[in-house]
Amino acid sequence: MKVVVIQGPNLNLLGHREQNVYGPMKLEEIHTQMEAIAKQNNIEIEFFQSNLEGEIVDKIQECIGDADGIIINPAAYTHTSIAIRDAIAAAALPTVEVHISNIHRREDFRSKSLTAPVCAGQIVGFGPFGYHLAMISITQILGEMEAARQAQEAAQAQAQA
Repeated sequence: MKVVVIQGPNLNLLGHREQNVYGPMKLEEIHTQMEAIAKQNNIEIEFFQSNLEGEIVDKIQECIGDADGIIINPAAYTHTSIAIRDAIAAAALPTVEVHISNIHRREDFRSKSLTAPVCAGQIVGFGPFGYHLAMISITQILGEMEAARQAQEAAQAQAQA
């Protein structure tokens, strides 16, 4: 199984920007922790970060046929990007949206996520630990999908016998 982690604008500045909101942990440290979880669960993991909306859309589209699931922090594009929302919907892959801060406790314009309705779920407000929760979530979702696929194949094989 393969999971692609897509990070939106300004997340490359974690550890430097607004530590009172996002904490001191750098993006590379978050990714290192995610790699450890992926390794424990025999999941291939790939990381991508961009400050450009179109590059994020392209990356989501590249996941079709190449990945089994997506973890995404669209950052500021959460609240503005219909293009990213549409790309997630078109990819039709299990997707977990994650945010370090609780977007519902911040400025009004941050409380609305355009992308969450096309995701399997949204994790907000747990700091960098939210990425750990996202890994657990996507692992569970992919495991359930695999179990359902295997059950369907067994039922088909039994029907043919």
